[in-house]
Amino acid sequence: MAARQDDGVLTVGRSRIGTIFANTGGVLFALVMIFPVYWVLNTAFKPRDEVMSFNPYFLPAHPTLDNFVSAIKAENFLSGLVNGLIITGLAVAAALVVGFLAALAIARFNFYGRRAIIMIILCVQLVPLLALLIPLFLMLQGWELTNSLIGVALVYLVLLLPYTVWTLRGFIAGIPKELDEAAMIDGCTRPQVFWRIILPLTGPGLVATAVYGFIQAWNEFIIINTLNSPAKQNLMAWLLQNQTERGTAWGPLMAGAIITSLPVVIFFLLIQRNIATGLTAGAVKG
Repeated sequence: MAARQDDGVLTVGRSRIGTIFANTGGVLFALVMIFPVYWVLNTAFKPRDEVMSFNPYFLPAHPTLDNFVSAIKAENFLSGLVNGLIITGLAVAAALVVGFLAALAIARFNFYGRRAIIMIILCVQLVPLLALLIPLFLMLQGWELTNSLIGVALVYLVLLLPYTVWTLRGFIAGIPKELDEAAMIDGCTRPQVFWRIILPLTGPGLVATAVYGFIQAWNEFIIINTLNSPAKQNLMAWLLQNQTERGTAWGPLMAGAIITSLPVVIFFLLIQRNIATGLTAGAVKG
């Protein structure tokens, strides 16, 4: 809808009815998206009889923490938590170091095959994960790294590297090369330019990439469930143990799902301030 103001400026906007429809659609979409999360929370605090009841309880009539206690005391829960933290930490840290150095080389130096490497990085992300599962298993089996935390961490590292390199390349390319040249004119060496100029200004990119990598590695299920035994799996694979031949323990399963999501939430809360403050870290006064 267009409206002409007194000063002759033509403004284009949505009509009131269109705004109402758009807001209503947005609210409905939000409700549809948030309902599964609500139902997980609702089921986690229900006793077994309410969970298995044919009449749905939209709020627990008798809230209980037994499902959380059952999940924590379950076999392989603590080992799955520790394994997930170790694997995710190793994979993300290694991906940031290797990916940052690779992105720096691609963004700052001209060398033969540079564009080919960029295209390979993009193409690797298009390969389906399931297509790589059997070759990865056979490769790790030949190296005697199956059923080990190091083997899974290496696989996660390979999966995270393409996104890490591509994302950090964009952040580094956004830093003007004139800053490097000015620092070197002032007497800085290339390592000093790296530590004092490029690394601090790439901080927001490192944090954002770390968040993505942590979520991807922590939530991965197929690879670790294929390569490792239950004693060396993460919490995502541990959730599968709530499904038995006698049925699914929905209460402990939902409680375990909530506990499994907590590390990601805590990690994000710890670094969200760094994300907000880091967005202006690269500002340069003219």
